[in-house]
Amino acid sequence: MSKLLVLYGTTDGQTAKIARFLATELRTFGVPTDVVEAGTADPDPRDYAGVIVAASVHMGGYQPGVVRWTKAHAKALRGKPSAFLSVCLGVLQQDLAVQRDLVGIINRFEARTGWKPPRVKLVAGALKYTRYGWLKRMVMRRMAGKAGGSTDVSRDHEYTDWADLREFAEAFWAMCRIIARYETGESPVPVLAVAG
Repeated sequence: MSKLLVLYGTTDGQTAKIARFLATELRTFGVPTDVVEAGTADPDPRDYAGVIVAASVHMGGYQPGVVRWTKAHAKALRGKPSAFLSVCLGVLQQDLAVQRDLVGIINRFEARTGWKPPRVKLVAGALKYTRYGWLKRMVMRRMAGKAGGSTDVSRDHEYTDWADLREFAEAFWAMCRIIARYETGESPVPVLAVAG
């Protein structure tokens, strides 16, 4: 099988860490996987058996490089196994209004890019307090407090569920394999002979 692509956009580095983790997990299945930060290169989705796009939510949207790349390649993405990972601390909040906001952000992304991914996964990110300037640290502390996250600004806090991402990588790889078998005319599921 040909290779996979994980294209990402990041602001504070957690989505980059998630993208690298996914690629490492996918490589354990023996599939070459490219990891590309949006805006640094322009990989063609047609060169891949499957594509995962990951971006983090900031100020009600995603990184412009991810939006541009996805819009430019929406047609190619529609024709292959693909998924979108939305990384956001709002995932931690059990507030219906916040969940509606997250769905709205994803819907605007889909409308703006013309790509409606067959699989969307919400992923909790991290609070990188030690990397933030004073103002951002205070804003993020307030938001984290409302979401039930840590307000201890003396250290960073990671909320990403790595075991869940491992399962996602395995399921994505399985989907790619099944679709590849179907496209090549192989049975996607083993057929068992039944003795009569």
